[in-house]
Amino acid sequence: MEKNEKQHTFYVLECSDGSYYAGYTNDLVKRVRVHNEGKGAKYTRAKGPVSCIYSECFETKKEAMQAEYAFKQLTRKQKIDYMGASK
Repeated sequence: MEKNEKQHTFYVLECSDGSYYAGYTNDLVKRVRVHNEGKGAKYTRAKGPVSCIYSECFETKKEAMQAEYAFKQLTRKQKIDYMGASK
């Protein structure tokens, strides 16, 4: 991947209450910082601080967003298994 090419990343955050938040970004470090500044998703504003516990890069935005959608359909146990199996 060339330097100026953005990475398409599906990521999972663990919130301070133990819940998970899944999302898409092309700049993971910046996105996690924005979540922790209270400027990210509405869901994470009241549940911070958050920490990134999983991320996966894809060649296209579409693939990353499909992974995010599929992850959100899983049960909590399935999410934990997915993150463990994909490491």
